[in-house]
Amino acid sequence: MKENYEMKDATLKFFHSLLFVAVSQASLGYAMGINMKKEIIVFKDFTFRYRTQKKPTLTNINLTLYEGEKVLIIGPSGSGKSTLAHCINGLIPNSFEGEIQGSVVISGNDPAKVGIFGISQRVGTVMQDMDSQFIGLTVGEDIAFVMENDCIPQATMKDTVRKYAELVGVDKLLSQAPSALSGGQKQRVAIAGIMTNDADILLFDEPLANLDPATGQYAIELIDEIHQTTKKTIILIEHRLEDVLHRPVDRIIVVGDGKILSDTTPDELLSQSILKENGIREPLYITAVKYSGGTIQATDHPSNIHNMSLINQRDNILNWYQSIPEPEPVVDTQKLLIIKDLTYAYQKGKDVLTDVSFSIHKGEMVSIVGRNGAGKSTLSKLICGFIRPRLGTIFYQGRDMAELSIAKHAEKIGLVMQNPNQMISKPMIYDEVALGLRTRGYTEASVKEKVEHVLKVCGLYPFRNWPISALSFGQKKRVTIASILVLEPEILILDEPTAGQDYRHYTEIMKFLEKLRQDIGITILMITHDMHLMLEYADRTIVISDGILVADDRPAKILTMPGIAEKANLKVTSLYYLAEACEISEARGFVESFIRYDREVNH
Repeated sequence: MKENYEMKDATLKFFHSLLFVAVSQASLGYAMGINMKKEIIVFKDFTFRYRTQKKPTLTNINLTLYEGEKVLIIGPSGSGKSTLAHCINGLIPNSFEGEIQGSVVISGNDPAKVGIFGISQRVGTVMQDMDSQFIGLTVGEDIAFVMENDCIPQATMKDTVRKYAELVGVDKLLSQAPSALSGGQKQRVAIAGIMTNDADILLFDEPLANLDPATGQYAIELIDEIHQTTKKTIILIEHRLEDVLHRPVDRIIVVGDGKILSDTTPDELLSQSILKENGIREPLYITAVKYSGGTIQATDHPSNIHNMSLINQRDNILNWYQSIPEPEPVVDTQKLLIIKDLTYAYQKGKDVLTDVSFSIHKGEMVSIVGRNGAGKSTLSKLICGFIRPRLGTIFYQGRDMAELSIAKHAEKIGLVMQNPNQMISKPMIYDEVALGLRTRGYTEASVKEKVEHVLKVCGLYPFRNWPISALSFGQKKRVTIASILVLEPEILILDEPTAGQDYRHYTEIMKFLEKLRQDIGITILMITHDMHLMLEYADRTIVISDGILVADDRPAKILTMPGIAEKANLKVTSLYYLAEACEISEARGFVESFIRYDREVNH
């Protein structure tokens, strides 16, 4: 009997040991997870220096991406993100020359050996400037372009075009010209075009830069759907971290000063301080938790406000919110601009704007928002006098502006375009800022006095004799602002003043504009898709939807009204959902309190 018990005990111990080994191996396999996948992009001790530069742009990059991953690459402007992307899609070394140390392998290939055509078979790129990517005269032709080059039979080609057009939702647009599409539609066409090549890797460069919030959200959902259905490797390069995290990503790679500063999961990254240390904007709800004295743990799943655990944060957030002082009453100022019953149509019977009415007060900073094609740019052209309304009136200080010439309009109202390169026509900074004055016949002595004064106001005086080509994008933006300010307008209209800029440069431009407002009392209108910009800086927000004014109120109220947000393709702020999760009844008050507190901290 004793022997039987000993035999059973030994047998049980044996099976227990087998079970332990099996569980350990399964756990190890799960823990290694990603490393069991096939390597698809491998950088080893990789350093790259452009031929025209003294210092390397990328230094000692060691990075491995795996088949089927979805990866976000972020970093401040000039950090090396774009150069890293150029190494992945073969532009380096095939189009941009330079010195390379170490190695990079893309889908088992050396980009230098297979050339840009060889890499393009494996990496499809959707560029930030989608207009430069289109070749076909129609959407269908553009999607089919790669297959035409490969001499694919027409029947197969048409089926493939239809398949991918339906996948991205442009199957009803195949006969339209790409130039006639909205920003979101253009992006979908570009995605369909690269998918016909059946590339293993899809690279998206700033996919949200020119999209309204709701269209940007749809773009992120579409990219995620493509990732889920095709299992392709997806790489996104984007400044708008919170917007990208609307859908999950596997890893976030933070690049700074040409080096990889972090390579980890979104939850781990948001529990660290790397983003703030490198001038990258955190999601607003994360900032609010930190302001309240709370700490972020990776185990709280902070990468998505809807999934984040806030059990340990609620009391802190509520107490912090209640401690923020009430705002001082707003002092009403003189009405500078009155828009009354404005209607405009480019084609007869198709109004772009209908019965739009609002007022702008002296010294205000007002944001104009709405979906792509809502009529925002048309409204700015009407205010500037570039086009004349079909019906309605624009009054400036009580005077009907229809009586003024375009030149007289320009003396009162200045427009700064989104891309500074579209405004700059002189090679030197001083000459560019002086151009408008010289055109108006000012004496050279008067030009010198005015130009030097405005260059000092704009922080450009030390660079007055520099060539514009030596400036950063943000500095060029300042030059275009200076070239308008020198004409002493009372209203400055800025089209997407911070598009495509990282948080540090974005803040620099906005603080500069705020200082202008305080120092010279200028009134600022901003056309923007950036809801953070609208919340942080605007006194009021005018919402245009399908050519109709649907709201004119404080930004916090607009972004806590789901009905208005949906109507105008905006996106309700994550602070609204944070307030809801913390059972704060007055979400609008919470958002406005956050903005006041944040301004105190940052200004």
